[in-house]
Amino acid sequence: MSEDVKSFKEERVRRITHLYYSRPEIQKIIYGFSKNREICPRYYEGFGKRPDVLEFPGDIYELAKRGATSFHCSEELWENALKIETGMSEKDSNALRIGWDFLIDIDCKWFDFSKKAARAIINVLKNYKIKSVGLKFSGSKGFHIIVPWKSFPKEIAGEKTKDLFPELPRRLISFLKFRAEDEMKNLVTEEELSQFKDTKIKRGIKCNSCKDVAETILMINYICPKCHRQEFKKISVDSENRNKIFKCPDCRKEYEIRDSKEIYQCIKCNISSEKNPRNFSRYKEYDLFDLMGLDLILVSPRHLFRMPYSLHEKTALASVVIDEKELEKFDMLDADAMKLSPEKLKSFVPDSKENEAEDFVREALDWYRENQLKHGISDEKISGKYSEFKPVKLKNLTDEQFPPSIKKILNGVSDGRKRALFVLINFFRSIGIEKEEFEKKIYEWNSKNEVPLKEGYIKTQLSWAYSKKPILPPNFSTDYYKGIGVVPEPEELQLKNPVNYVIHKNSISSKKTRKSRD
Repeated sequence: MSEDVKSFKEERVRRITHLYYSRPEIQKIIYGFSKNREICPRYYEGFGKRPDVLEFPGDIYELAKRGATSFHCSEELWENALKIETGMSEKDSNALRIGWDFLIDIDCKWFDFSKKAARAIINVLKNYKIKSVGLKFSGSKGFHIIVPWKSFPKEIAGEKTKDLFPELPRRLISFLKFRAEDEMKNLVTEEELSQFKDTKIKRGIKCNSCKDVAETILMINYICPKCHRQEFKKISVDSENRNKIFKCPDCRKEYEIRDSKEIYQCIKCNISSEKNPRNFSRYKEYDLFDLMGLDLILVSPRHLFRMPYSLHEKTALASVVIDEKELEKFDMLDADAMKLSPEKLKSFVPDSKENEAEDFVREALDWYRENQLKHGISDEKISGKYSEFKPVKLKNLTDEQFPPSIKKILNGVSDGRKRALFVLINFFRSIGIEKEEFEKKIYEWNSKNEVPLKEGYIKTQLSWAYSKKPILPPNFSTDYYKGIGVVPEPEELQLKNPVNYVIHKNSISSKKTRKSRD
């Protein structure tokens, strides 16, 4: 971009910032959306300090007077955003995070296709009974779609959903892309696509699992011409280090390249073409995902997006909230910041129902699991004591060998049903019971509960569990069992874990069987 164009755009947006952000109704709606979010003002090209929050509606105008041209915020919701620290551990982040909104960013080069992509995504969400969907114009050529945190189940298979960021929303958006492509085929004609025959839309290699663009990595073997020291490096083709000259740390002579090869890597799916060459392919000439421009990067810790009714630096238009029924009629000029009337301002976050997105989450997890099995992918980062745990395989296993505490739970509970489900799921998976029998036992147990859990809730918990590696059920010494109203027996406490108990009893039973045969 030339300096003249740059200065024109900057001058244009700065000309209206003071007047626009001085409006009380604009301050009120931006401030209202900022609750529990990390916010950051942008000063045309550079962002302000992080973390930051808005304490009063008037802060918006004060920041504008200091040169702020737009306002950005997190999709994550925080108990106190000011306590966020760069490099904060996952444990500390989870303790501070109270939830997250599901945010979809459509960043298409062509405005008309952005509208079609938005319609396709909204249709998919509606198909899964999600009626509460927020829609806003990005301020340039795209749109932002939001499904509020309230819509999601708050616990999945014993894990707090708030702690499943960004893992769960990434799985959801991958599934959404998959379904939305079918919707797009009904909205876009071949004639419309033909106009892009000579257009350089996004090309390259894509991951067949998540349909996202794969990163191209150069695997380079360097050698020192003087001391013959060899060094191996992996460098992204988009990295600044691609053309960097490396020197031998011993003699400081410039390295020479002995050999190199190119591989493809999907960071999201954690796979590369070295081990999974069939999982990568070239984009088709007309790839609908290219046109839709769904932004997976947005689903990342502390990533910011433009707040509703914030200005856009390149266009000086406002990021206005739109009723989805008006999407097809919406024109970029409708976002003229100086023509927005107070009565047309809308909340970006609709008033959703609790667990409204439960069916969508369950379907997405089932799809992910099938995709995982098909391509052998995993985005898990399991560490610690049970990172290498694998389900045990026991011969002649019977229900009689189950721990007394598990037997009591299987008779039905009145309190702690969700905790009990978590214990049972991990217990049955850890002892290698077949899926059909495992699910049969779960549903039989639920029917015995004083107040059964909803079938949809159980399905969601099972889908999440299936998409991850099995983990051991809680030890008998934890509060899980007391919360269910079950007091472990001394022998259980001695053997520590339900799986240890089963292995112990199965071993005794097997020895008795062998002795009787002898």
